[in-house]
Amino acid sequence: MIYLYGQIMSTESFVLKHSFPEADGYGEITEKHHTIGGETGTAAAILAGFGCKVRVGGTHIGNLNREIIRGYLSQNGIDGTELADEDFDGVTDRVFISGSTRTCFGEWEKLYGREKPFYEPPREESVRDCTVMGWDGFCGEEAARLCGKYGKKLAVIDCRHDSAANKACEVNVVSHEFLQWNYLNMPMSPEQALKLYTDNTDGLVIFTFGAEPVLYGRKGHPPRSFPVYRVTPVSTLGAGDSFKAGTIYALSQGLPDEDIVRYGCAVAAAAICRYPISEKLPTLEEVKDKI
Repeated sequence: MIYLYGQIMSTESFVLKHSFPEADGYGEITEKHHTIGGETGTAAAILAGFGCKVRVGGTHIGNLNREIIRGYLSQNGIDGTELADEDFDGVTDRVFISGSTRTCFGEWEKLYGREKPFYEPPREESVRDCTVMGWDGFCGEEAARLCGKYGKKLAVIDCRHDSAANKACEVNVVSHEFLQWNYLNMPMSPEQALKLYTDNTDGLVIFTFGAEPVLYGRKGHPPRSFPVYRVTPVSTLGAGDSFKAGTIYALSQGLPDEDIVRYGCAVAAAAICRYPISEKLPTLEEVKDKI
């Protein structure tokens, strides 16, 4: 069983006919969907589509997204019994898609500012019973402790080099946006940043740069690069979440580093050729055809 913990929300997405309008402008919507989303929600959908047994935990479910989230999890055989309900609207983001760009709107500051967290801590028995745990980088450090206690493989995204999660991880996928936001005062090359990460873990560290080649490596070894698969994207919404799903799948299969990177790139490439991902899931056969 793969245990995914983190952001599970609903996403309202809108495809614009032209580019995103300037202030006081107008944009024509040609397509819209309200589906399950979030790093964990999207990854769970993809992995379940690959035939994996998946359990999820994390963000509270609210009044406005309960039917969408619980309905999707139930219909797709994903174990969502760990998710807690709460009498609030729930977490929903709004995304406007225009060509290869996406513009997101949300209410994360309001939610992160709450005195009481809007997510439950990861369940110890879920970690104990899983083969791999996938963890989003915003929910504290409990996952690292529990995976260490039970000797489980931990796959993480977007956490700092000095975090317990990076230290304990088997795989850490870090986006270029995260690097830019968190290391503004430490100007360095991607290779220097990778060394900073790998010096603080025995795991595999992967840096993603959108359509540019992936950079990856381990402690004591020179960095390596891998070219992303060239496709014509329908929407880049969920690209990073899909990359995460690919690396977790490869990790669950016991594959070597290059194949972990290859699966991440292949799943992301397949996913961005469709919209919305959760309703038009990439198949494992399609991914393997790219590899």
